[in-house]
Amino acid sequence: MARESAELPPKETLSLWIREQAQLKALVVDRDTEAWQRDPGFSGLQRVGGVDVSFVKGDSVSACASLVVLSYPELEVLLVDGNGLLHHRGFGVACHLGVLTDLPCIGVAKKLLQVDGLENNTQHKEKIGLLRAGGDSFPLTGGSGTVLGMALRSHDHSTKPLYVSVGHKISLEAAVRLTRGCCRFRIPEPVRQADIRSRDYIRRSLGAPTPPAPGQDRSQKVQRPKGGSEELEDEGRPPEAHGHGPETAESPRPTRPAAASVEPSCAQ
Repeated sequence: MARESAELPPKETLSLWIREQAQLKALVVDRDTEAWQRDPGFSGLQRVGGVDVSFVKGDSVSACASLVVLSYPELEVLLVDGNGLLHHRGFGVACHLGVLTDLPCIGVAKKLLQVDGLENNTQHKEKIGLLRAGGDSFPLTGGSGTVLGMALRSHDHSTKPLYVSVGHKISLEAAVRLTRGCCRFRIPEPVRQADIRSRDYIRRSLGAPTPPAPGQDRSQKVQRPKGGSEELEDEGRPPEAHGHGPETAESPRPTRPAAASVEPSCAQ
C-alpha cells in the first residue's frame, strides 16, 4: 500500500548500514583485473549487464530492480545506474554491487553527486560546454585532490554528460572507454534497457501511468515512476535518425539482448 511520505529507517538501522558500507569499501579494487579491460577494443568481452531500480512516486514500499544482460561484439561486467567511488563515503551502489558479486562494475550517473568540493556551478558548466563530441571527457577532481570520476559526453547528439566512476575491479580509464562503447544513445544500452524494463514491469504490475511515447511532446506532463533513467535522450529513436554510419572498431556497441537477460523482479 502506498504511503503518503517516505519514512526514514531507525538510527540503529542506518548505523548498521554505514558500518557494513565501511567494511565492504575496504574490498573495492580500482584497477583493471581482466585481460579484456586492457585491450583497446575490449577483445574477449562477450556480455555487458545493466542494472537499474525504479520506484513509484508516493510508495515507499515497492520498487523494481532490473538486470539486463546484452551481448557485446567480440567475461562479464555490470554498468549500474548510480555512483561508485564518486560518493559521500567513497562507496556507492556500483561499489556495493561489485564487491558482493565479485564482478567488474562501473557507476554511471546522470547527475553530478556534489561531494568533496565538487559543485554543479558555473565553472563545472563551462567545462561541460567544452565537451564537443562523443567521447570527450574531463576528470572530476575533488577538493582533496582525488580524481573521483570522469564527466563523459557519451554521444555526439547529447549535451548532458554522464558521470562515470569506478565500482569494482576496473580502472577509471577502462570504465570510461567501455561506457562510451556501450552508448547507442546518451545512456549506455544495458542501463537503458534495464530502466525500460523495470518501469514497464511497474506499469504492468502496479498500475503506474504510462510515460510519453517516443516523440511525444515532453511538455505534456505525465506521471511516471521515479528513480528510472531520467531524461533518456533519444530513447526511442533508431541510430539512423542521428546519421550514424556503420559501427566501427573504435566504438563497438552491444547488440540485441542476449539469452541470459534477466526478467525484472519486484521488491516489496
